[in-house]
Amino acid sequence: MQKIKSKTPQFLKNWFHLFQAMLANLVWGFPSRKIKVVGITGTNGKTTTVQMLAKIFEEAEKKVALASTINFQVGEKKWVNKTKFTTLSAWSVQKFIHQAVRENCEYLFLETSSHALDQFRVWGVKYKTALITNATREHLDYHKDMERYRKAKKRLFKMTAKNRGCLIVNLDMENPIEFLDFQKATRIGYTANEEKLKLLMQDDKLQVLKAQEIDFGKMETRFQINGINFLIHFPGRYNVENALAAISVAASEGIELEIISKALDKIKGVTGRMERISAAGGVEIVIDYAVTPDSLEKLYEIIFNMKKKVDSKIIAVFGSCGDRDRGKRPIMGKIVAKTADYIILTNEDPYFEDPQRILDEIERGVLEVGGKFQKDQNFWQIMDRREAIQRALKLAKSGDIVVLTGKGAEEMMAIGSKRIPWNDRKVVLEELEKTKA
Repeated sequence: MQKIKSKTPQFLKNWFHLFQAMLANLVWGFPSRKIKVVGITGTNGKTTTVQMLAKIFEEAEKKVALASTINFQVGEKKWVNKTKFTTLSAWSVQKFIHQAVRENCEYLFLETSSHALDQFRVWGVKYKTALITNATREHLDYHKDMERYRKAKKRLFKMTAKNRGCLIVNLDMENPIEFLDFQKATRIGYTANEEKLKLLMQDDKLQVLKAQEIDFGKMETRFQINGINFLIHFPGRYNVENALAAISVAASEGIELEIISKALDKIKGVTGRMERISAAGGVEIVIDYAVTPDSLEKLYEIIFNMKKKVDSKIIAVFGSCGDRDRGKRPIMGKIVAKTADYIILTNEDPYFEDPQRILDEIERGVLEVGGKFQKDQNFWQIMDRREAIQRALKLAKSGDIVVLTGKGAEEMMAIGSKRIPWNDRKVVLEELEKTKA
């Protein structure tokens, strides 16, 4: 299916978004001036960080609202994000903020994408705090290169610094100083890397929050901050970074570390993020969003450490989004191939792109890994995602791990202009139920 590409230049589309944002602010009365808005940007970790933030602030008896890739919340009311957008249109953003204000929420945690920043969709939002989790390869189909991608994200920090707000940066990301170059704002950096910290201590006005005594378990992690013990029910260093991001925001708002620790301990997982399903016979199924090379690499490090037996196999089921950065596809294939024992490439969200081309481009990376994979032996292309899941579950034996990535908690699959109802967890449970019959 061929997409009819718009001939309208992007800058003209952006002016339309700006006009819409201005109109929306006027109609809804500049609602962000009546609530404390925390903007969360970054390639990976935004959604997990937002869920952590909501739990922490609720534990501190604050009424919160949130808008994330997977869900929305206003006070006690929660609903699923079925739009497939991280940040909605300018009109929807302002309407949502107005709703949060009307319900007397004190804080709003707003996932803010690079697209939304570049397109002025969040114009008029008065951010009190800006947070960046990281910036790795993604959306280069739109931004063209990493410099433009990072520049778009930096707009959030310019907006917040203009309000003399608080800027919070992951010191363990590449070139964090770029996002801290605003002397009039309050600036906080967080780190789980002692060596990286030493390089940044020259800035005596930078407040630093660091995790110490980190103890990585298979599915949980312990660490300390200023002598306070923390336990998060998530594995991996990147989840320590996500927790530090949330802790930094909470601490900047005066919430005590003891309250933060108590809240984080209560979070047993985030839907579609390292979500585990145990099947009969000792098979483990992991569902994760992981759509970038960086997120896949970090995920598969954890998956490898989850293996309970030396001869346990890792069965990977994944694809890549259509009409997006094509250059990342062979990179993703190569990353998964280094760890997985079986690979099944399948449809994800092709949009208007030929799904066969997408899989073929991922395959190039898979086959680069030294003859490890042979078609129809330990490597398949199965376009139908349900059939791909069926094959993976049939392959799996006791101790094996099936890893299903690319959709996470999403409720829709984008095929051309259609939105087909789809949820990986639901399909997995349906297929497991069939095996009991």
